[in-house]
Amino acid sequence: MATTPKRTLALNSLEIVRNIIFALFLLRWTRKSLLQLRGRGLIGTTKEAYAYLRKNAYTLLLSTPPMRRKIETSIRETTAKLEKKLLPGDELGINKYTRVPIEGWTAEQIKAELGALSDMKHTRWEDGFVSGAVYHGGQDLKDVQIDAFAKFTVSNPLHPDVFPGVRKMEAEVVAMVLSMFNAPPGGAGVTTSGGTESIMMSCLAARQKAYYEHGVTEPELILPETAHSAFSKAGEYFKIKVHLVACPAPSYKVHIPSVRRLINSNTVLLVGSAPNFPHGIIDDIAALSKLALGRRIPLHVDCCLGSFLMPFLSTAGFPCDPFDFRLPGVTNISVDTHKYGFAPKGNSTILYRDRKLRSYQYYIAPDWSGGVYASPSMAGSRPGALIAGCWASMMNQGESGYTQSCHTIVGAAKKFEAALREDEDLCLDLKVIGKPLVSVIAFTSSTLNIYDVADAMGEKGWHLNSLQNPPGIHVAVTLPIVPVVDKMVADLRDVVRDEKEKERQRVASGKGSKGEAMGDSAALYGVAGSLPDKTVVKQLAEVFLDTLYKA
Repeated sequence: MATTPKRTLALNSLEIVRNIIFALFLLRWTRKSLLQLRGRGLIGTTKEAYAYLRKNAYTLLLSTPPMRRKIETSIRETTAKLEKKLLPGDELGINKYTRVPIEGWTAEQIKAELGALSDMKHTRWEDGFVSGAVYHGGQDLKDVQIDAFAKFTVSNPLHPDVFPGVRKMEAEVVAMVLSMFNAPPGGAGVTTSGGTESIMMSCLAARQKAYYEHGVTEPELILPETAHSAFSKAGEYFKIKVHLVACPAPSYKVHIPSVRRLINSNTVLLVGSAPNFPHGIIDDIAALSKLALGRRIPLHVDCCLGSFLMPFLSTAGFPCDPFDFRLPGVTNISVDTHKYGFAPKGNSTILYRDRKLRSYQYYIAPDWSGGVYASPSMAGSRPGALIAGCWASMMNQGESGYTQSCHTIVGAAKKFEAALREDEDLCLDLKVIGKPLVSVIAFTSSTLNIYDVADAMGEKGWHLNSLQNPPGIHVAVTLPIVPVVDKMVADLRDVVRDEKEKERQRVASGKGSKGEAMGDSAALYGVAGSLPDKTVVKQLAEVFLDTLYKA
């Protein structure tokens, strides 16, 4: 059958379209490859490829029936152990309620039950045995917060005409924090439920800004590997590619040349911590500011942990690296008022250099059948009582109160750091990570299994934070910890002495040094955490989360 001119033309057109599509595909992946090589270099790209292949090889290994059975057995054992630890047993006489009572309880019954719940066995944060977690400002401040809660229990800032006092307090909280962090005229912000929401809102605003102003459809985020996981969470939620940058020893600050190489036309946000959660190290914010300013990219400074310590370090007599809006490249700052601001839990702020950037995190639905809907952050309805508690806390403490608490907390942290560096029973085996300037002191060991140390401290009643990459422990000093720093040092001294003796016995018996750790921290971080495929760790974390919701 002869080919007609029309058919020939159609075939040729189809071939052209196919070639164009292939060329665009090739161009797209060539560009991605070049950006990868430019950002990570040949060696870095090779390492990433090796890590990817190694991870997938372990994934295949873990999916084999024998390994799957072992994992399932381990998860069942972990589940039973977690339930025993977290769920009250029948022998304790704790009642369980899975349905609303047929007849409502009296106030006396509720008060009695709440008292029993409050008295359940727990790690004694009141005695200063918990690292971070509880940022308590004292009983007098607690009484002030309770009074604020009582007055605004039913309030909701979603309705500013109904609760004008809450609107006023929220605006003033934001204004006071902006002033504390030296925002320029036109600076703006919102309150949020916590540091994670503050960080996620900042990432969303950066993504939206890049999309609407520059047409970026494949957004990328560059952050230190020590930055809070909320940034990676935002990346997953909002489909932003996340580039993690190494924070090498001895400074443990983000490696600025690596950040510079990773910047490209898709970069929507740079990140630095002041300080970071794992090690308490302040990144080189001044260098990041220069990069951000030169490339016209927003820069987020995560000050959630530093919160109301960072602005008062200099006043309290401590050294401090530049970190706030006085650096011209800094555009976003997250600040937790519920940490060292001593506000009730559920309070944070996200600050912006200008209102335009803030507007990109807003959600507005102008054509909803229920009316125009507008919200400044993730939530719609929000508890006005928390805002009232935050406002009352800040007004109660004042600059003098925050300066004094900074002096007390950071002073205690430096005392603990000095013991780690100078105490002859500690300094040979424990090494401080970097040069922390604020309230978090992290340490590791090259002679002992640090997770054994963590578990042994746990047996003495301490609730410290285990770290990974590198293995370590950190202490986030709070006001309750201040009076018991000497006891923590004494207990740590005893633990190190005991662990050294265990190591000596291992070596003497021919088993080698730094033997296998057997505690909870070691199981999660030392064993499962060392696998290239984190499936087991994720499954264990899921078991933990599921257990939290078992009545």
